[in-house]
Amino acid sequence: MDLQPFLDIASRDHNHLCPRQILGVRFGLKGMAVLGLEVSLRHKHLLVISETDGCFIDGVIAVTKCTVGHRTLRVEDYGKIAATFVNIRTGLAFRIAPNLDIRVRANEYAPGEKRHYFAQMQAYQTMPDEELMNIQEVILNLSLDEVISHSGKRTNCERCGEEIINEREMIIEGKVYCKSCAVGGYYEKKSAV
Repeated sequence: MDLQPFLDIASRDHNHLCPRQILGVRFGLKGMAVLGLEVSLRHKHLLVISETDGCFIDGVIAVTKCTVGHRTLRVEDYGKIAATFVNIRTGLAFRIAPNLDIRVRANEYAPGEKRHYFAQMQAYQTMPDEELMNIQEVILNLSLDEVISHSGKRTNCERCGEEIINEREMIIEGKVYCKSCAVGGYYEKKSAV
Protein backbone atom coordinates (compact mmCIF):
# COMPACT_ATOMS: atom_id res chain seq x y z
CA MET A 1 0.00 0.00 0.00
CA ASP A 2 1.18 3.53 -0.79
CA LEU A 3 2.23 5.18 2.49
CA GLN A 4 2.53 8.69 1.07
CA PRO A 5 -1.11 9.85 1.49
CA PHE A 6 -1.00 8.84 5.16
CA LEU A 7 2.45 10.38 5.69
CA ASP A 8 1.11 13.60 4.15
CA ILE A 9 -1.81 13.63 6.61
CA ALA A 10 0.43 12.89 9.60
CA SER A 11 3.02 15.51 8.64
CA ARG A 12 0.36 18.14 7.89
CA ASP A 13 -1.22 17.68 11.29
CA HIS A 14 2.20 17.66 13.02
CA ASN A 15 3.98 20.28 10.83
CA HIS A 16 6.81 17.88 9.96
CA LEU A 17 7.50 14.21 9.28
CA CYS A 18 9.58 12.10 11.63
CA PRO A 19 10.45 8.40 12.11
CA ARG A 20 7.80 7.89 14.80
CA GLN A 21 5.02 9.13 12.54
CA ILE A 22 6.16 6.66 9.89
CA LEU A 23 6.01 3.89 12.50
CA GLY A 24 2.51 5.05 13.44
CA VAL A 25 1.37 4.86 9.81
CA ARG A 26 2.92 1.41 9.33
CA PHE A 27 1.47 0.08 12.62
CA GLY A 28 -1.94 1.59 11.80
CA LEU A 29 -2.00 -0.14 8.42
CA LYS A 30 -0.92 -3.46 9.92
CA GLY A 31 -3.37 -3.18 12.83
CA MET A 32 -6.28 -2.69 10.47
CA ALA A 33 -5.05 -5.50 8.22
CA VAL A 34 -4.80 -8.07 11.03
CA LEU A 35 -8.34 -7.14 12.09
CA GLY A 36 -9.53 -7.43 8.47
CA LEU A 37 -10.67 -3.78 8.29
CA GLU A 38 -10.68 -1.64 5.16
CA VAL A 39 -8.32 1.32 5.47
CA SER A 40 -10.38 3.91 3.61
CA LEU A 41 -13.32 3.74 6.04
CA ARG A 42 -13.90 5.06 9.57
CA HIS A 43 -14.76 2.04 11.70
CA LYS A 44 -16.88 2.65 14.79
CA HIS A 45 -15.98 -0.81 16.05
CA LEU A 46 -12.21 -0.15 15.92
CA LEU A 47 -10.57 0.92 19.17
CA VAL A 48 -6.90 1.88 19.32
CA ILE A 49 -5.04 2.01 22.62
CA SER A 50 -1.74 3.84 22.16
CA GLU A 51 1.06 3.47 24.68
CA THR A 52 2.39 6.98 24.02
CA ASP A 53 1.28 10.35 22.80
CA GLY A 54 3.04 12.62 20.30
CA CYS A 55 4.34 11.92 16.82
CA PHE A 56 3.64 8.19 16.81
CA ILE A 57 -0.07 8.55 17.50
CA ASP A 58 -0.39 11.19 14.75
CA GLY A 59 0.67 8.49 12.28
CA VAL A 60 -1.81 5.97 13.71
CA ILE A 61 -4.64 8.53 13.53
CA ALA A 62 -3.80 9.35 9.89
CA VAL A 63 -4.53 5.73 8.94
CA THR A 64 -7.24 4.61 11.37
CA LYS A 65 -9.20 7.85 11.68
CA CYS A 66 -9.58 6.98 15.37
CA THR A 67 -9.77 9.97 17.71
CA VAL A 68 -10.29 10.70 21.37
CA GLY A 69 -13.35 12.77 20.43
CA HIS A 70 -14.99 9.81 18.70
CA ARG A 71 -14.04 7.65 21.70
CA THR A 72 -12.18 5.24 19.41
CA LEU A 73 -8.72 6.19 20.68
CA ARG A 74 -7.30 5.83 24.17
CA VAL A 75 -3.84 6.80 25.36
CA GLU A 76 -2.31 4.70 28.13
CA ASP A 77 0.97 6.57 28.35
CA TYR A 78 3.63 3.97 29.11
CA GLY A 79 6.20 5.89 27.06
CA LYS A 80 6.34 3.06 24.51
CA ILE A 81 6.01 3.20 20.74
CA ALA A 82 3.26 0.59 20.65
CA ALA A 83 -0.48 0.34 20.12
CA THR A 84 -3.20 -2.25 20.53
CA PHE A 85 -5.85 -2.50 17.84
CA VAL A 86 -9.19 -3.90 19.04
CA ASN A 87 -12.32 -4.95 17.18
CA ILE A 88 -14.92 -4.14 19.84
CA ARG A 89 -17.53 -6.32 18.13
CA THR A 90 -15.43 -9.48 18.29
CA GLY A 91 -13.02 -8.66 21.13
CA LEU A 92 -10.08 -9.58 18.90
CA ALA A 93 -7.03 -7.50 19.88
CA PHE A 94 -3.47 -7.23 18.55
CA ARG A 95 -0.62 -5.27 20.11
CA ILE A 96 1.99 -3.99 17.69
CA ALA A 97 5.40 -2.79 18.84
CA PRO A 98 8.69 -2.20 17.04
CA ASN A 99 11.21 -5.01 16.96
CA LEU A 100 13.94 -4.20 19.44
CA ASP A 101 16.70 -3.72 16.88
CA ILE A 102 15.01 -1.53 14.26
CA ARG A 103 16.89 1.65 15.12
CA VAL A 104 20.19 -0.13 14.62
CA ARG A 105 19.04 -2.01 11.54
CA ALA A 106 17.79 1.16 9.87
CA ASN A 107 21.25 1.72 8.38
CA GLU A 108 20.93 -1.53 6.39
CA TYR A 109 17.93 -0.04 4.56
CA ALA A 110 19.54 3.36 3.96
CA PRO A 111 23.22 2.50 3.40
CA GLY A 112 24.12 5.86 1.86
CA GLU A 113 22.62 7.90 4.69
CA LYS A 114 25.13 8.82 7.41
CA ARG A 115 22.63 10.64 9.64
CA HIS A 116 20.81 8.09 11.78
CA TYR A 117 17.54 10.07 11.98
CA PHE A 118 17.24 10.21 8.20
CA ALA A 119 18.25 6.57 7.87
CA GLN A 120 15.34 5.70 10.15
CA MET A 121 12.97 7.82 8.06
CA GLN A 122 13.95 5.93 4.92
CA ALA A 123 14.16 2.49 6.50
CA TYR A 124 10.83 2.57 8.33
CA GLN A 125 9.08 3.16 5.01
CA THR A 126 10.62 0.11 3.32
CA MET A 127 11.48 -2.48 5.99
CA PRO A 128 9.36 -5.63 5.67
CA ASP A 129 6.70 -5.90 8.37
CA GLU A 130 8.32 -8.93 9.99
CA GLU A 131 11.60 -7.03 10.44
CA LEU A 132 9.98 -3.79 11.55
CA MET A 133 7.32 -4.87 14.01
CA ASN A 134 6.25 -7.47 16.51
CA ILE A 135 2.55 -8.37 16.30
CA GLN A 136 1.05 -10.19 19.26
CA GLU A 137 -2.56 -11.20 19.84
CA VAL A 138 -3.51 -10.01 23.32
CA ILE A 139 -6.35 -10.21 25.81
CA LEU A 140 -7.33 -6.95 27.49
CA ASN A 141 -7.18 -6.93 31.29
CA LEU A 142 -10.27 -4.72 31.40
CA SER A 143 -13.57 -5.64 29.86
CA LEU A 144 -14.44 -3.71 26.70
CA ASP A 145 -17.46 -2.29 28.57
CA GLU A 146 -15.05 -0.78 31.11
CA VAL A 147 -12.76 0.63 28.43
CA ILE A 148 -15.49 2.02 26.20
CA SER A 149 -18.16 2.76 28.84
CA HIS A 150 -21.41 4.36 27.80
CA SER A 151 -21.63 8.00 26.81
CA GLY A 152 -24.40 10.07 28.35
CA LYS A 153 -24.16 8.46 31.80
CA ARG A 154 -23.79 11.11 34.52
CA THR A 155 -23.43 11.24 38.28
CA ASN A 156 -21.80 13.53 40.84
CA CYS A 157 -18.92 12.89 43.20
CA GLU A 158 -20.02 12.81 46.83
CA ARG A 159 -16.77 14.48 47.97
CA CYS A 160 -16.07 17.31 45.47
CA GLY A 161 -19.52 17.53 43.87
CA GLU A 162 -18.17 17.60 40.31
CA GLU A 163 -19.98 15.73 37.56
CA ILE A 164 -18.56 12.40 36.41
CA ILE A 165 -19.47 11.23 32.90
CA ASN A 166 -19.13 8.02 30.90
CA GLU A 167 -19.28 5.64 33.89
CA ARG A 168 -15.89 6.71 35.26
CA GLU A 169 -17.11 6.93 38.86
CA MET A 170 -15.76 4.72 41.61
CA ILE A 171 -18.03 3.21 44.27
CA ILE A 172 -16.39 2.91 47.69
CA GLU A 173 -18.43 1.69 50.66
CA GLY A 174 -21.60 2.49 48.75
CA LYS A 175 -20.61 6.08 47.94
CA VAL A 176 -19.90 7.54 44.50
CA TYR A 177 -16.54 9.26 43.98
CA CYS A 178 -14.56 10.62 41.06
CA LYS A 179 -11.19 8.98 40.56
CA SER A 180 -9.34 12.03 41.91
CA CYS A 181 -11.23 11.94 45.19
CA ALA A 182 -11.10 8.14 45.45
CA VAL A 183 -7.44 7.41 44.73
CA GLY A 184 -5.77 10.74 44.00
CA GLY A 185 -5.36 12.56 40.75
CA TYR A 186 -2.76 14.25 38.64
CA TYR A 187 -3.25 17.56 40.49
CA GLU A 188 -3.63 18.86 44.02
CA LYS A 189 -5.71 21.91 44.92
CA LYS A 190 -3.80 24.89 46.30
CA SER A 191 -5.22 26.75 49.26
CA ALA A 192 -7.33 29.79 48.43
CA VAL A 193 -5.44 33.03 47.96
